Amino acid sequence: MISFSFIAFPALLCAYSGQTAYLRKFPDQIGNTFYNSIPDPIFWPTFVVAVSAAIIASQAMISGTYSIIQHSQSLGCFPRVKVVHTSTKHEGQVYIPKINYFLMISCVIVCAAFRTTDNIGHAYGIAVCIVMLVTTGMVALIMLVIWKTRLLWIALFVVIFGLIEIVYLSSMLTKFAEGGFLPLVLSLVLMSIMGIWHYTHRKMYLFELKNKVSGEYVRELVSKRVISRTPGVSLIFSELVEGVPPIFAHVISNISHIHAVVVFVSVKSIPISKVGLDEKFLFGQIQPKEDRIFRCVVRYGYNDVIGEPNEFEQQLIEQLKEFIRDQNVTSLIEGEEFDVEQTSQQQTNSDNFVKDGKDPSNRIVPTSTSSNQGVDVSSTSSDSIHSYGIISIISNQNLQGVEEEISFVQREMEKNVVYMLGEAEVVAEPNSSILKKIVVNHIYNFLRRNIRQGENLMAFPRSRLLKIGMTYEI
Repeated sequence: MISFSFIAFPALLCAYSGQTAYLRKFPDQIGNTFYNSIPDPIFWPTFVVAVSAAIIASQAMISGTYSIIQHSQSLGCFPRVKVVHTSTKHEGQVYIPKINYFLMISCVIVCAAFRTTDNIGHAYGIAVCIVMLVTTGMVALIMLVIWKTRLLWIALFVVIFGLIEIVYLSSMLTKFAEGGFLPLVLSLVLMSIMGIWHYTHRKMYLFELKNKVSGEYVRELVSKRVISRTPGVSLIFSELVEGVPPIFAHVISNISHIHAVVVFVSVKSIPISKVGLDEKFLFGQIQPKEDRIFRCVVRYGYNDVIGEPNEFEQQLIEQLKEFIRDQNVTSLIEGEEFDVEQTSQQQTNSDNFVKDGKDPSNRIVPTSTSSNQGVDVSSTSSDSIHSYGIISIISNQNLQGVEEEISFVQREMEKNVVYMLGEAEVVAEPNSSILKKIVVNHIYNFLRRNIRQGENLMAFPRSRLLKIGMTYEI
């Protein structure tokens, strides 16, 4: 506010006043008033300042383009492109290299094609008028929904500003054939790309959701003797965060081999800077436990760096082992019967433990600080158990089983880790319309083949990457 009032506004006022005075004296110089009105001694310094100001002003449009593309991509309305976050504190400060080059090439083409600033001004004028009209509509919506303004004031606002902007727009449309068509053509192309991508991508997700495999079906397939287990760990990547993706049933139905440990991995980006290692991996297990089939959601912040494959594998397996340990210990705690030995009032140290001679498994039971104390262990966490002076009574045999399960996962990881990535071929259903077949079979597949592929996003090791093809009919 201060810089505009005391620097920008006075400078603009002086510049426009000087150009007005120049035109009053030389009315025929209206075509290039700004540069003709500059005195010769300061022409080149003014030229440098003017070009620098144009470059700085263009940064607002460039940054706005980056932000729109980023949000459109997060909503599934734009093909995948590389987004670089330039700030660790502010989420919105992004840079998109491909979009930057696209804007540069577009500027060169437009300048070469239109040649004069008059034709470029016609295109710019229509774009500005449409933006003003859209802004008026959005402000009216905010007044109605957010500000709860009376309908009379909203109608008055829309009528006054809307009429002015419609008059401006109608006057600019007379220059449609002289360059005004450019923003409308660009808008039509971009909206078509966004609409086609969003429509087909949504249909793909609904297809996977509809055809996801139930846990019972997986158990039935795995329990068949024709399905053999291969040594190693397979990481199967999918966008589904629940259920089993159809690509898994496609694999075991045709190959009849799965690895000893299977993990379905879903990579999700969340709008925070960094995600701690203890919160990055969320695990679940598909029953029965003997099948060793897990589900993992990997969460990354916008400033998290996806490490090398070996580092990613190590982190995932370590967190998986922690999950197995916690899950098994919790189930054992809930399944065990706790015997609390009564002690006298003189025993005040809850950390002293004695062995119960009546228990043939030689379980360790804690002493109690009161004579008749009981704890509902099934609804108590391990921290609260220790706070009450109670330790879970788990036999050495059960603990050994948990450690053997963890050791098994570690051994399988050391043998081999295979990345499985679904390569879906999307086609329209045979009874679809011609328009849908053109959109899905040709335009969408062309966009998908020329965008950033999934293996580039995660930097999968190509020697251990297995792409599995499957056709989606939508």
